Amino acid sequence: MNPSHPVARRGSALAANLGLSERVFASSADRAMAKAIDDGIERVEAGLLREVSFADSIADVSTRYLLEAGGKRVRPMLTLLTAQLGAGANDDVVTAAEAIEITHLGSLYHDDVMDDSERRRGVPSAQTVWGNSVAILTGDLLFARASQLMASLGERAIRMQADTFERLVLGQLHETVGPANGEDPIAHYIQVLADKTGSLIAAAAQSGIVFSGADPAFEKPIVEFGEKIGVAFQLIDDVIDLSPQPDETGKVPGTDLRAGVVTLPLLRLAELAKSDAASADLLDRIERDVIVIANPVDGFDPHDTNTLASRIVPSKETVDAIVAELRTHEATRATLAEAHRWARDAVTALAPLPQGSVKKALTRFAETIVERQS
Repeated sequence: MNPSHPVARRGSALAANLGLSERVFASSADRAMAKAIDDGIERVEAGLLREVSFADSIADVSTRYLLEAGGKRVRPMLTLLTAQLGAGANDDVVTAAEAIEITHLGSLYHDDVMDDSERRRGVPSAQTVWGNSVAILTGDLLFARASQLMASLGERAIRMQADTFERLVLGQLHETVGPANGEDPIAHYIQVLADKTGSLIAAAAQSGIVFSGADPAFEKPIVEFGEKIGVAFQLIDDVIDLSPQPDETGKVPGTDLRAGVVTLPLLRLAELAKSDAASADLLDRIERDVIVIANPVDGFDPHDTNTLASRIVPSKETVDAIVAELRTHEATRATLAEAHRWARDAVTALAPLPQGSVKKALTRFAETIVERQS
C-alpha cells in the first residue's frame, strides 16, 4: 500500500463497503474513481442524516434508529459507481442514492416486524424497542421520504421508484403466502429473491446510469447485473445461515432454519428427499426437531408434562448436529453452486460495458459476494 496516496492511506470506502481489496485500485484511473466515490458517499451520508430528520420527536428518533446503527451502504455505493460511466456523482445521482438507501432502510423496519426479528445491525430491532405499530409507521415514513426525493428528480425517477416498490411488496407477499398449487417451489423462491432483493440493487445501479447521463445502452446490462447479484447475495446468505462460525457471521448457526424460514438448502433437501432415503430422513428430523420446536404447533407447550408425554423436546446438541448435517449436505452444496452461477451470469451481463475501472470493480464485487462462504 502506498502511504503517500491519500485514498490508499485512509482506505477506500468503496473498497471497504463493497468488500473489495485495495489492490483492485492499482492504476491512477482506478484511484481517481475510488476517490470520487468516497467523496460522493460522504455527501450521501450527510444527506441521509438530513433527510431522515423529522420535526416530530418520536418520528425523528425512530427513523434515525437503524440508520445510526450502521450498514455498508452497498446500494448507494453501486449508484455512485455506475455513475462513473457518465458525469459522475452530480447532485441528481447523490439524491437518487439517498432515496434508494432510505427505501432499503424502510424495508428493514417492515421485514423485522414480519419476521419477528429481535435484532438488526447489532441493536434491538425497532419493534422490540417501540412495538410493531411504531416500527411499521416508521417504515412508511421512510418510504414517503424516499418518494419525495425521487419526485424531485422527475417523472422517470418516480416511475423507477414506484416499479421497484411494487416489486418489493410483491416479493414479500409471495414469500408470505408461499407457492401456488402446482408451482415449482424453487422457481417461486428465486423469484421472491429477485423481487425482494434484486430489484432494489438493480434500481440502485440503474440510477447511477440514468442520472449521470451515461450511455442509455448501459442501462439494460446494469439492471440485469444488479438483479442477478441480488439473488446471488441472498443465496449465499442461505448458506451462511448454516455457518459454524457465529463470531464471524453474527448469527447462531441455523437461525433461519430454527425459525422456520424457507431457504434454498431446505427446498433442495425436500426435492432430494423424493428419491433419497437419507435426505428424507434428514428432512423429517428437521421438521420434527428443529422447525417444530422453534414454532410449536397450536396447543403444544414444551413445559407441559401432559404434552411432553407425546413429544420429546430435543437437546441443543441434537439440534446443532442436525444443522451441521444440513450444512455438509448436497442440498447446501447445490445452493452454493447456484449462487456462483448467478454471480457468473451477473458478470456476463456486463459484457456491453467498456473495459475500465467501473467494470473491473463491478466484476470484483460479484466475485467477493460468493467468496463470503466459498
